[in-house]
Amino acid sequence: MATHAKQSAPSTETGFFMRFAMAMALIVAAGFSLQLAAGRSTFAAPPIVHAHAIVFMGWVAIYLLQNVFATTGSLALHRRLGWIAVAWIFPMVILGCLVTVEMVQRGQAPFFFQPQHFLIFNPTSVVTFATLTVAAVLMRRRTDWHRRLHFCGMSLLLGPAFGRLLPMPLLKPWAFEATFLAVLILPSIAIALDSRKSGYLHPAWKWGMAAIVLSFLLTEGITFSALGDRIYASVTAGTPGAAVPGLAFAAPPAGPLITGRPTLP
Repeated sequence: MATHAKQSAPSTETGFFMRFAMAMALIVAAGFSLQLAAGRSTFAAPPIVHAHAIVFMGWVAIYLLQNVFATTGSLALHRRLGWIAVAWIFPMVILGCLVTVEMVQRGQAPFFFQPQHFLIFNPTSVVTFATLTVAAVLMRRRTDWHRRLHFCGMSLLLGPAFGRLLPMPLLKPWAFEATFLAVLILPSIAIALDSRKSGYLHPAWKWGMAAIVLSFLLTEGITFSALGDRIYASVTAGTPGAAVPGLAFAAPPAGPLITGRPTLP
């Protein structure tokens, strides 16, 4: 590769990434609004579920604001919010893992996912997001890398929103794979547009997409292995989830589909 990387004009790039940030925020808003309108959300969910929702929605707001500040030239605000964002990553990873573990221990993983699969792919996704985001922060002086790595990290967080927009019960047993393909939509469009405009594929896209695909392969490899069996058995030991086969799909609940149900039906 040439020692000097080609870069799009900053003014053009900021608008490009701003439009995609707005699209991502709209997808999240649409997914969770549909969930609420369909009666599939409940304020009776455990406090940790609400904390998880607040922290992850907060990241969507941070990502959107960071793009607004970059587009309007408010770089001082962009930098200050950036350090808040760095600290924000830690509760995201912790809560993302804790909520997943709690749902599996209660035997309440979504019925269109195998519980063992659900236990592995949620933490893997959030850790991959955190890795890409930290890499973006470390590359902050190279704006072209910074923006693209952040974009790829944010794309991974769209999985739950797409999961609420797609007809997940009808996609069983391929619900996870369908959601993963949906997550690839925006970065694929962005890469195509960016490459066509610049005339080359920026290496940050290669690394970002490689990380996303690796998270998928790692999830599949661990879930359907002896290691996945041991992780599931260890996490669910002594809980209601221990009675739920890790690689079996549960029957749909008798009542309405509600996320974060507080007790077993």
